[in-house]
Amino acid sequence: MSVPTNRVNVMLEDEYAAKLRRLAEQAHVNPGTLARSLLSRALDEAEPSAANVTALLDSIDGAFEQAQAGTADLRAGRYVPLEDI
Repeated sequence: MSVPTNRVNVMLEDEYAAKLRRLAEQAHVNPGTLARSLLSRALDEAEPSAANVTALLDSIDGAFEQAQAGTADLRAGRYVPLEDI
């Protein structure tokens, strides 16, 4: 019986993508396989408390500004409803 999966696309900065490729080469696995394993482990170890989530979001460069820009786009009508995608 197969387990349902959910696809998530992750964009990495150049230095992290290069590091992932090097690690995958050393382990003789596909970079996507290694990324999935690393992300799964990080999620298993993450504490889902509000303080930890807030700290994580605060550590993302430009995240607040991107959220504000998205809100401005929404208010200005610059969006595509999900059902139209």
